[in-house]
Amino acid sequence: LPELERTLAQRKADRPAGSYVVTLLDDPSLVVAKVMEEAEEVTRAAREESDERVDEEAADVLFHLMALLQGRGHSLGGAQDVLRDRRKS
Repeated sequence: LPELERTLAQRKADRPAGSYVVTLLDDPSLVVAKVMEEAEEVTRAAREESDERVDEEAADVLFHLMALLQGRGHSLGGAQDVLRDRRKS
């Protein structure tokens, strides 16, 4: 995940033409819709499909969630801090 985070940050900085990441970052509504879509797909896969499909859909959720975070100027570090604080309570 840290490697993906670095890649997303690089795409945000470089803005290569035709980049799917740039498309997501430029359209907050699109990236939110994709997170919702992929979350639904991973839950459906968990109920009805193979372990391989669950892994594929989980990867899609993580990718789009990290793109959403990147677009908002956040990182995994913020979520990790929240989880760490919750563990202490």
